[in-house]
Amino acid sequence: MYLKKTLALLFAFTLVCCSGLAQTTPPAQSPAAGQAPSPTASAVAPGSATTAGDDLPVQTFHSRSDEVNVIFTVTDKHNKFIKDLKENQFKILDNNKPPRQITNFSAETDLPLRVGLLIDASNSIRDRFLFEQDAAIEFLHQIIRPKTDKAFVLAFDEVWDLTQDFTGDLDKLTKGVKVIRPGGGTALWDAVFYACRDKLMKEKETGPVRRAIILVSDGDDNQSRVLRQEAIEMAQRAGVIVYTISTNLSNNPDEGDRSLKMLAETTGGQAFFPFKLQDVANAFHDIHEELRSQYSVFYKPEGFEANGQFRPIQIAAENKKFRVRAKKGYYVPRQ
Repeated sequence: MYLKKTLALLFAFTLVCCSGLAQTTPPAQSPAAGQAPSPTASAVAPGSATTAGDDLPVQTFHSRSDEVNVIFTVTDKHNKFIKDLKENQFKILDNNKPPRQITNFSAETDLPLRVGLLIDASNSIRDRFLFEQDAAIEFLHQIIRPKTDKAFVLAFDEVWDLTQDFTGDLDKLTKGVKVIRPGGGTALWDAVFYACRDKLMKEKETGPVRRAIILVSDGDDNQSRVLRQEAIEMAQRAGVIVYTISTNLSNNPDEGDRSLKMLAETTGGQAFFPFKLQDVANAFHDIHEELRSQYSVFYKPEGFEANGQFRPIQIAAENKKFRVRAKKGYYVPRQ
């Protein structure tokens, strides 16, 4: 009798523990109401078409350290790349102070690339679309080395559509560009935000890589839930250099062109404004050359605090005739 009572008590105690565990296990989070992820992309990342307000972790560095990496480009007055400068020929300021220590400086022409090709598929670029597709495909074949580099293709109109995920397979990337069809509104900033946060930032790497977005668009946006500044900040947090190619061939810069220029300059990239369709292909070629002609510096900043704040960066060449192009700053992690 005593044994039966003991077993009964143990059984009851087990039920109570299991019940308590079930109550403390959080339920799975479903996509926020009103989200409209694209049909293609939702199969890859359900509920990805989200806004900056989502409670998702934001990373600035791969490790929680005070070492900063900056990729930058140097050109002369003729816009020719200068590739043979040394560390002591530059002045670096981080938060208006020289670095405490420079740990590595090199001309990194062969770092593995992680490239996001973002193509505007809205109605506003319909008449130029086929040429832009062909130029984008040619660019991918020039820049991607299948054994070391990876790229993804993302089209966007009123929603983004991941037509090809990260791969070094040129046939798959080509298909990812060819399946895009123009139509609908434009959610440009949503696409940039998603590409930085959910693709380039989250791609696991075993060593240093160069992250870049090539954005082909007229810069207009009429559908995004993410603000322009939020998209720019996400690119800065992800350490992504953005190159923009405007599809506005009117020779009259508009608000869209100004947005593209701001996005490129704040991330250390460059904005291209072709005057004719052939210039689009030339812009892709220039981006290809630049990605293989950049410098990389790792340093420990002075007065570093893990407070989540933005720290501005200034890099200048000793030779005043040279122009340095780098990101305007970065966000530090918060402890």
